[in-house]
Amino acid sequence: MDIDWKQVARFVLLSRELDELEEKQLVPDKNPRADLMVKYQFSASGHELAQVLLALALDHKYDAANPYYRSRPFMLASGLTPREALASGMARAGSMSEGHDIGVSFNMPRRKRAVALPMSGDVGSQYAPAAGWAQAIQYRARVLKEKDWDGAIAVACGGDGSIAANGFWAALNIATTLKLPMLFFIEDNAYGISVPSNLQTANGNIAANLAAFGNLKVLDGDGTEPRDASEKISDAIQHARAGKGPALLRLRVPRLKGHTYGEDARAYKSDAQIAEEKTRDPLPRLKNFLVPQRLSEAEWQGILSDAREELSQALSDVEKNPLPNPRDAAKNVFFNGAAPAHGGLRAENALRAIESAAPQPSGARINLLDAIRKTLQIEMQKNLRVLIFGEDVGPRGGVHRVTLGLQNEFGAARVFDTSLNEEGIMGRAQGMALAGLLPVPEIQFRKYADPATEQINDIGSLRWRTAGKFAAPIVARIPVGFTQKIFGALGDPWHSISGEAIYAHTIGWRVAMPSNAEDAVGLLRTALRGDDPTIFLEHRALLDTEPARRAYPGDDYCLPFGIANVLTRGDDLTVVTWG
Repeated sequence: MDIDWKQVARFVLLSRELDELEEKQLVPDKNPRADLMVKYQFSASGHELAQVLLALALDHKYDAANPYYRSRPFMLASGLTPREALASGMARAGSMSEGHDIGVSFNMPRRKRAVALPMSGDVGSQYAPAAGWAQAIQYRARVLKEKDWDGAIAVACGGDGSIAANGFWAALNIATTLKLPMLFFIEDNAYGISVPSNLQTANGNIAANLAAFGNLKVLDGDGTEPRDASEKISDAIQHARAGKGPALLRLRVPRLKGHTYGEDARAYKSDAQIAEEKTRDPLPRLKNFLVPQRLSEAEWQGILSDAREELSQALSDVEKNPLPNPRDAAKNVFFNGAAPAHGGLRAENALRAIESAAPQPSGARINLLDAIRKTLQIEMQKNLRVLIFGEDVGPRGGVHRVTLGLQNEFGAARVFDTSLNEEGIMGRAQGMALAGLLPVPEIQFRKYADPATEQINDIGSLRWRTAGKFAAPIVARIPVGFTQKIFGALGDPWHSISGEAIYAHTIGWRVAMPSNAEDAVGLLRTALRGDDPTIFLEHRALLDTEPARRAYPGDDYCLPFGIANVLTRGDDLTVVTWG
């Protein structure tokens, strides 16, 4: 790996000085002006070297990384400006979320380096979307024959606390079973807030515990030593780029400050531990590595001086930024006409138009199940970016047989089974959508969607919390409700639960629940040609029932969301609600 060590020094020093600036001037107990406070400060001190080296190595056009809340050094080295970083911490206009997210939860379309996928505050939720981007790399390179995607990788960054999360194991299974071009980049500072790493994984070493894991290259190194860290990062990236499957790299780093500003680590660390961590500070180790062999002392001091001057100017500029306009609080919850930089088909002009709402019925009446299947079939024929996946949707065609025959027609790259992990299904869908595909995941029953709740919430708020720069239009199909016709009269709380009303209160999602075959065709096609994520609810009692049958309304019939259908006119009105 060809490394510009002067650039490494610049970003490491810039990050350290930015932390110092916030801690000395901008946190609540140091700044009397509420409108200029950094109310929630996360120091990255101790993590800088490893992150900067990683960021500078991600130079492929379609590389993407899903960082986490302590990843600001990575962001700075990837193109985030100090002004944007400060504006984000202060929740001012010009921040990466326009004040909609916590200051260290970044997102960034590609600039100098990798795309920074929208961060989430849910620990561990970053892994499955990164796996989805990695699978999209494979699909676009191998199936769509877009050769410029060859060699790209996806990276998920996390601390040692995140390895205990469902999302980590979901992504690990996805990446290893499919041999995806993905890097799990674990910064092990030995603590998740105050919880030691030996409570996250046995003996506190995830690299040792996964040494024999199938289809996974595992590396372990010191994230504070320039030579060791750079060599390990290079080895891991080369492995993933070569198509050999995923890699996991654990780098040991110290967390030199509390979890957040104001937290006293002495509540759970001894004085000896704190002193030992200071001896592993990567900043003096980097200086000793560079000066005088690669840089002079004067050059080092010049880089430090430039960083301080740049931050001073950035702070002066940000202080002039207005606060976000409260009238824009709901802006970008849904598509508003502007294409995002990343996500969905509109960003690449690949979205099919929503046609007229006039049905053109023909042929025999079909049930709701066949109407859904035929609509999926037609849209897959017209759009190679549509992918269907979930538990048992392949050869079996789903437990309700909605996708029966689709894998035979379109192949296992486009209609495929997944592991039994709903967090993985929905998280993977998010990453695929961000990479320009149109995922149609199926959750087998409504109750089974519960483990995917954090991903569902994150997908819905994604456009809003990135100020419209990213979007993840997906169509999630979920059967709901009780039926006596399928599997007999099973009224158990696992297969027959309704519980769909919660989705009407989930930010950023369109929700469709058709009552008949014609509406099912129109609503599903509108969702598949739309710009927003949609939850498409299929009531099990209606899948094959005579009252729900209708003639097929045509291959371009679309029924717009939000427009009432007049079925009959009269003088009396019955209102039916449920919660």
